[in-house]
Amino acid sequence: MTTPAAAPEENTSRRKSLRILYADDLPGLCEVTRLALSSEGHVIECVANGREAMAKLAADPAIFDVVITDHHMPGKSGLELVTWLRTLPFPGRIIVMTAELSPAMGEAYRRLCVDGIVYKPAWPSELRQMVAELGG
Repeated sequence: MTTPAAAPEENTSRRKSLRILYADDLPGLCEVTRLALSSEGHVIECVANGREAMAKLAADPAIFDVVITDHHMPGKSGLELVTWLRTLPFPGRIIVMTAELSPAMGEAYRRLCVDGIVYKPAWPSELRQMVAELGG
């Protein structure tokens, strides 16, 4: 005797909605990223640089599940932001999204144990996939 197949809803696991902070000085990229990730049910907040990201995270480092940062930004760079995050009890994941990265900078991010590096221009599907792999 065979048992009936489970309904499709029972076979698929729901993805967790993540709270994501995205630091990038290009408003157009922030909007594209917001659209790409919010379509998956995530909540995205954008800031223009590392300094603004630090201000958002200073009071409660656990308020965001994922921080996505550009490398080249005015104020505080992505590397400065990630270095600062590693001094906190930040429990989330970190993705660097950049147009270019020297081998030395790439190695600096790897030493800081970032969870991913995405090169611009990134396809929205590539970013959605990376976020999904991180737990979303």
